[in-house]
Amino acid sequence: MKRSSRPKQRKKQSPAKSSRAKQARVPQRAMRRVQLHESSGRRGFDFTFAMRLLVNDMIDRMPELAHIDMTRVAVAIVQARVDSTHGIFASLTPMRFDQGSRFTIRRGRKYCCQSLLDEHGREMLYILSFYLPRFQNMDFSEKMITIFHELWHVSPDFDGDIRRHPGRCYAHSSSQKEYDEHMAVLSNKYLMKKPSPDLYAFLENDFTTLYQKSSGIYGVKIPRPKLIPVAG
Repeated sequence: MKRSSRPKQRKKQSPAKSSRAKQARVPQRAMRRVQLHESSGRRGFDFTFAMRLLVNDMIDRMPELAHIDMTRVAVAIVQARVDSTHGIFASLTPMRFDQGSRFTIRRGRKYCCQSLLDEHGREMLYILSFYLPRFQNMDFSEKMITIFHELWHVSPDFDGDIRRHPGRCYAHSSSQKEYDEHMAVLSNKYLMKKPSPDLYAFLENDFTTLYQKSSGIYGVKIPRPKLIPVAG
């Protein structure tokens, strides 16, 4: 699920010209392993590790997020193609389907999702991504709301699926405005618990300021997981 200022248009994919060409494009079942700990010896600000520390603290302080296990959540940065106020700010990618199933049916065909492992071989159930510099250039309060917005999408069962609300708009309920208002309440509740300012200080800067203060910004980058056809 994504938080953005307007919906992103997906490009239509043209059908494969032959079964052989289609088979050649089937991705590997496992993606490269992702690093969860802090990088050492690199110059600059490790955005994804700083975000992981902040989210861990949010989970520790907020009973509403207690079901989330960050050892099974990969945090990533995505370079936004256009530096503007419009577009995607952050996203949560579930690695499983409805009710945590490993498989889904699309147009009568069975698929599974590529798996993502950390450096110790643990399988990730979610990918939490932030689009830079767009996310970092929001107001501080909007950044906090966006983080809670994406974390709230994690299923209460923590099974790799998203939290599903009743009705057609199962991702954000019947009103995205009310959804974000709820996230603002959670954000304010968290700040009232007086977490260490060191955890969220990086969010008080825009991208250029943070970049200049730290002599660079880096983080984990993860390609979007692909669907893999399953035989049988």
